[in-house]
Amino acid sequence: MNDPSIFASPRDLLTAEGTQLGPTPWMLIDQQRIDRFADATDDRQWIHVDRERAATGPFGRTIAHGYLTLSLANAFLPQLVEVRGFSHGVNVGTDRTRFLAPVPEGSRIRGVGEIVKVEEVKGAIQSIVRITIELEGSDKPACVVDTISRYYPED
Repeated sequence: MNDPSIFASPRDLLTAEGTQLGPTPWMLIDQQRIDRFADATDDRQWIHVDRERAATGPFGRTIAHGYLTLSLANAFLPQLVEVRGFSHGVNVGTDRTRFLAPVPEGSRIRGVGEIVKVEEVKGAIQSIVRITIELEGSDKPACVVDTISRYYPED
């Protein structure tokens, strides 16, 4: 595990394009997490929550929701990059989200990142960090997403 890359101010991000981030520690995706996500989103499709039926399905067991995997980018981002010296920040959203491999119950995932673009926008510094959510033992990542954050400098 690597410590997050630390930037003393949002302006320091302006010279950080191309910086590689991570990896984070591995995170277990167990059935309890999948079930809690299903409860929170009312998405109880059998492939996620019915272990018996999923055992005879295409993956041999339940799989995490794609949006569960995507939502964990929010857990990985602060483990990858830490920006200091701002009055407030805004999660602007995401671009280019791709689900490339299913995440079977009992597997482990982690995040790696890259700062792909940084620019000044409306009094803030906006960064795009591409988070690749790796699936242990897989040649393909589970998910790749470009996260967009704005940091409003203190000065």
